[in-house]
Amino acid sequence: MSPKAMSCEEVIERLFDYLDRELDPQEAADVERHLHRCRDCFTRAEFERRLRARVAATGTAKAPPRLHQRIRTLLDRFDESDTTR
Repeated sequence: MSPKAMSCEEVIERLFDYLDRELDPQEAADVERHLHRCRDCFTRAEFERRLRARVAATGTAKAPPRLHQRIRTLLDRFDESDTTR
């Protein structure tokens, strides 16, 4: 018996779990099978993969001290305005 083909909606619903490798082997295989035959879903999955890679790469860059100071100043202002209410 061959597995039932997943719809685009089912694949998109499970896409993040698939990319995070959180699906069981059968579900992952079903998603992969769909991605091999559906260009739209494949394109969406590739976009998400590349976006995640970009975000991960930028997360390794250290923010300059000036940015840290600006954020601290903004947070201090926020805290001050929050306590005056």
